[in-house]
Amino acid sequence: MNKTVHYPWYKKEDTDAFFALFQNNLANFVIIAVTMLGMGFSAEIVFGKVIPGAAVAVMVGNLYYAHMANRLAQKEGRTDVTALSYGISTPVMFVFLFGVLAPALALTNDHELAWKIAVAAAFLSGLVEALVSLSGNWVRNHLPRAAMLGALAGVALTFIAGEMLFNTFSVPVVGLVSLIIIIVGVVGKMSMPFKIPTSLFAVLIGTILAFVLGYQSPAQITEGLTHVGFYPILPSLAAFEGMNYLFGSLIGLLAIILPITLYNAIETMNNVDAMAAAGDSYDVRESQAVDGVGTMLGAVFGGLFPTTVYIATVGSKWMGAGRGYSILNAIVFGLAAMSGVIAAFSAIIPLAAVAPILVFVGISMVATAFQSNDAKYFPAVALAMLPYLANYVMTRFNNAAGDVVSNISAGIVPLGQGAMFTGIILGAITVYIIDKQYRKASIFSLIGALLSFVGFMHAPKLAINSAPDFVIAYILVSVFLGYCAYKHAKSTANEGELITGKERAAS
Repeated sequence: MNKTVHYPWYKKEDTDAFFALFQNNLANFVIIAVTMLGMGFSAEIVFGKVIPGAAVAVMVGNLYYAHMANRLAQKEGRTDVTALSYGISTPVMFVFLFGVLAPALALTNDHELAWKIAVAAAFLSGLVEALVSLSGNWVRNHLPRAAMLGALAGVALTFIAGEMLFNTFSVPVVGLVSLIIIIVGVVGKMSMPFKIPTSLFAVLIGTILAFVLGYQSPAQITEGLTHVGFYPILPSLAAFEGMNYLFGSLIGLLAIILPITLYNAIETMNNVDAMAAAGDSYDVRESQAVDGVGTMLGAVFGGLFPTTVYIATVGSKWMGAGRGYSILNAIVFGLAAMSGVIAAFSAIIPLAAVAPILVFVGISMVATAFQSNDAKYFPAVALAMLPYLANYVMTRFNNAAGDVVSNISAGIVPLGQGAMFTGIILGAITVYIIDKQYRKASIFSLIGALLSFVGFMHAPKLAINSAPDFVIAYILVSVFLGYCAYKHAKSTANEGELITGKERAAS
């Protein structure tokens, strides 16, 4: 019988990890609020329904992942287990804002109806991910780690570390100071004054500097406090009312919902795999199911954004966090959503003060991608990262990407479309070439052809024969790799016969 270990509910390392996770979720909540208010949605819908609904998903997932961490700690007799970080998927959030909610509003010209349609889309997305979870472990076991972590490192390098480094240097007297505090405290392992947690100290110093030097104004505090009040978390039938339209006049939105849901499932799988590389191995299927169920529950309460296991988990592991940061995140977000203080936080704390925390998270993910693989697989990791460089460039120019980047290269936009799939396919092909498993490399090339054919890669939308040039290219690559497999098998057989002949001669 296994001995029960004392796995603490909370420890001091959880404080740093909490602020890292909290500000990540907080940033997403702020973006949601600002964007929806800018679209004309009422404060009642935004702060009374969407934010509380999203908070429900965050609370449920974080509490369950804290439970999973305790279960793993007891199973393996360890106290250094770190709970998975959880929250709204940032890339998916933008897709739901501008690819689902905005079109629904444009077609209906009714804000409440558009909200209901988007909530239905989120519920459907959660259901699909829960079903996808049935094959989560199988996919994980058949995808090379270098390919998965490399694709994830691409997200970390561009959208997290890169984007946040830009924000850090946008106000250098705030951001650069906060960044160095993070590096000294977390990387250099030096304690901060009065033993204040590093991330909290960085945010405090950055915020103080912003107000003292005039980058933040007292008026922003007043503006944020106007939204403070009581917002009860209540269930809603919006998801089911919007479903009629989702499978009716707006059925075209499914072409956006399905691929982004698959992306979300892969993002969770990659992040769980990154955590396994860092020392804590969780069940992929269970994690994907939790994400799906959390998304559906959030939709029942009015939220319209899918959730995922965060890339920040590895950063939390490096910080030495346990399960307490996840529990605290659930409690604080529940209170923040019901009280409306999320808007106040976003007004008071400058982005340049919190961005350095995400810079560290992104850097830790890139480092883990290399550290957890043999040096021979480094080319595969690097290649898997590159599609997200193209994705970052094209998404930052929105619909004008083709025109803006055409003078740089015509390949930027198609390479960036479906970057997660492209990174995994290219990384897997490279891994199997390195291992001289050409048949498996050929199979992954055929998978790339199939994904390109239906529009998951190198195409702006789902459609039959979406990217014919890429389909042909992947098929030709598969044929060539098949030839390489034949040559390698023949060469191996000849070497075997030569060794056998020498052994016979020697006897």
